[in-house]
Order: sequence, then C-alpha cells, then structure tokens
Amino acid sequence: MGIVLKILITGGAGYIGSHFVKLLIENHVELFIIDNLSRGHQESIPKNVIFEKADINDNQKLNSIFKKYKPDSVVHFAALAYVGESVENPTKYYQNNVVGSFNLIKACSENEVENFIFSSTCSIYGNPRKIPIAENEPSNPINPYANTKFIIETILKDFESKYGMKSVSLRYFNAAGASFDGSIGESHNPETHLIPLVMETALGKRKDIWVFGNDYNTKDGTCIRDYIHVEDLAEAHFKALRYLQIGNESTIINLGTGNGNSVLEIIEMAKRISKKKIDYVIANRRQGDPAILVASNEKAKKLLSWEPKYSIDDILTTAWNWHSNPKF
Repeated sequence: MGIVLKILITGGAGYIGSHFVKLLIENHVELFIIDNLSRGHQESIPKNVIFEKADINDNQKLNSIFKKYKPDSVVHFAALAYVGESVENPTKYYQNNVVGSFNLIKACSENEVENFIFSSTCSIYGNPRKIPIAENEPSNPINPYANTKFIIETILKDFESKYGMKSVSLRYFNAAGASFDGSIGESHNPETHLIPLVMETALGKRKDIWVFGNDYNTKDGTCIRDYIHVEDLAEAHFKALRYLQIGNESTIINLGTGNGNSVLEIIEMAKRISKKKIDYVIANRRQGDPAILVASNEKAKKLLSWEPKYSIDDILTTAWNWHSNPKF
C-alpha cells in the first residue's frame, strides 16, 4: 500500500498531536482523533475532524472505535510526559503510558493496522556518553517516564516479530514553538517546559524563572538543550508514515536540530524578541539533568529526507506570539 487511507491519532488534542492534525488536514488526509482530554484541549481540534473522547485504558471503547473506523495506520501521541511527576507517581505513568499503550498496540494487531508511529523521547538515553547523540547510543532511562517509553518501544518490536505491524519510534529532543498562524500552541497545566515559562515571566504571569544550576561544564554554566520547532516535528511524523507505507523496515529515529542553546541564551533571546524584562533566579541543579542533550539527526535526514526548517528565533517568535494571544 503506497497511500494513506485512514489515520487514527491518539492524543490529537495535545500539543504535538494537534500540530500533526493541522498538517494532515492541510494535506487532505483522512483522519480521526481519540483523546481523553485530561491534558489536551478540545479547542485545538478542528470542527470538521472526527473526534471520539476515549481513554486508551478503556479496552472496550478502544476496540469499538477500531471496528467503527478501521484505520490502516496509527500515530500515538497519548501519554503523560512530566519527568518529575513520574518520579512522584510511577503507578500513574505505568498505568497510562505502558498499560494504555499495550491496549492500543494489541487493538492494532487485532484489527490489521499496518503502520504505527510512536511518540518517544530522547530521555531514553539518560546521561549520554557522546554528544551529539546518535541512535546507537545505549539506552539508559533514568526515570519512570523514560522507562515507560522504552518499554513501549520494546513491545512494538515484539509485536512486529509475531504480528508483522511495522513501526517507527521517533525520539524527540525539546519540542517548542507554536503554529505560525497563531491558531495552536503550547499550553500545559502545570507548565514545566522552559520556553513557555520564560514567556509567562515576560508577560508578568510569573515573577521570575528558575535556572537550575549554573555550574555545568558549558559555555555559561547552564544546561544546553536541542530545541526543535513543533511544526518540524509534525512534518517528521508525516514523513515517517510515508516511509513505512512504501514498505520500509521498522526503526528508531532521533528528531532534533543538531544544535543546542543554553538556558541563559534562551532567556536572553526571549528578552530580545518580547522586548520585556525577564528576571531569573539561580537555583540548585535538578537531580539527573545532563549538562548537554543535542541530537544527531543524520538518520532522519537519510531515511526520511527530513531536515528541520525552523531556527531557534522562529521557535521563540512563534511561542511569544502564541503566549501573547493564546486561543485556549
């Protein structure tokens, strides 16, 4: 099969999922969304898209949805994704991310789904030995959240061996930014990501931003991360789906820009773009925070013919525009 027929998107009301939905609509792809709306936003779902409020832990509802819509491909975004929360409440994370994903994968195998795109994470690498991080870096998850993602990757491999469903696990680095038309953006509750927190500080919604550690072995002592625009991520998912549909093998692929920015650099750039004062406070390091996380994206370039289009300036500008005028 060389064309997209019908795609089920789990977590399509969430941050990255909603941007992927937007891209599919622009490409006239037939799709439908399931989301339990625990952390997604119904306002982000276009009115002309089929939406079922459902939880991936609800086996009966899940199977009825597969029977009703008969998707040929699944793109799985639905997950809890706060590292700190996963440490505080691992039960919640294993139940939702692992048990729920297992239910979904099992439903796929029982309903002849051919292709599965999985929203994974660079957290699986833990504290990497080499920078930039390539896909052959050993897996070493150091928190429950990363563990759940690694387990799901393993389940996908085992199910392919038995049932034949192909998959691509996309290991994101730091997703950031908002849509260029300002229609959707990043909004979490609670918010834990650096760029939204910086923007909220610029808008006076927060007194200051905490910088966790300024004594790392980096150019300014603060952590360096690889920030990738959410619309670049959406395009990579689309290309990963095409990659499977033309008969390629299952694989794991990093999604990052190959460039890193420190916490203080992000704050200074946000000051310039917002033209606002942004106060920050130096706090102690957070346990388990690597000094530098930057992707090698050579595999994505080679296998998917994908390359990020947008710069850190684009990320911060679209984020500022969104946070200055949020739609939900």
